[in-house]
Formats: sequence, structure tokens, C-alpha cells
Amino acid sequence: MAYDPGAIDATLAAAVGDEPGLIAELRLAFVESAERAYTLMAEAVTVEAWKAAAWRLKGLAASFGAIRLMALATDAVTAPIGDPATLAKLKRAIERL
Repeated sequence: MAYDPGAIDATLAAAVGDEPGLIAELRLAFVESAERAYTLMAEAVTVEAWKAAAWRLKGLAASFGAIRLMALATDAVTAPIGDPATLAKLKRAIERL
């Protein structure tokens, strides 16, 4: 499951048309939202908070066509709370956006 750097832009272009400025704005909003969801996971102190943040990240990724991030977030739902390996994978995936 490789990262496709054009998938997010293609999804955004399909939604808003050929508006490079708007696509860039929406992409930035997506990345910032993904970073917030990641932070919620990293700071979670309960299983419920961990799972809620993982589901939020999964839904966000699915909405923007970020398939790799969506799959990682899906796996994170069942990972142990605060799992360093899971968090590292998610962080790398978000940094690649």
C-alpha cells in the first residue's frame, strides 16, 4: 500500500474544481486536522480517547482519499493505547502528506 501524493489533490480537485488556491487551503486544513487527531492519540490517557481519536483520523483520511493513513488509523483502533510503533507509523504517514 504505497502513498500516492496525487490522491489527496485529485480528491480535492474533484470536489472544488480547478482552483489551485482553494485546493492548497483545503490540503493545509486536512494536514492540520490530521496532526490534531494524532496529538489527541499521543496524549490519550484512556482507551476510549485513543479509539475516538483513531476513528476521527480514519474518517478524515477516508474523506480526503489518504488510503495509507486510513489503513494505519484503522489498525490503531485496536492497538494498545500509546503504542510507540503505531504512533511512529502514523506520524510518518502524516509527515508525508
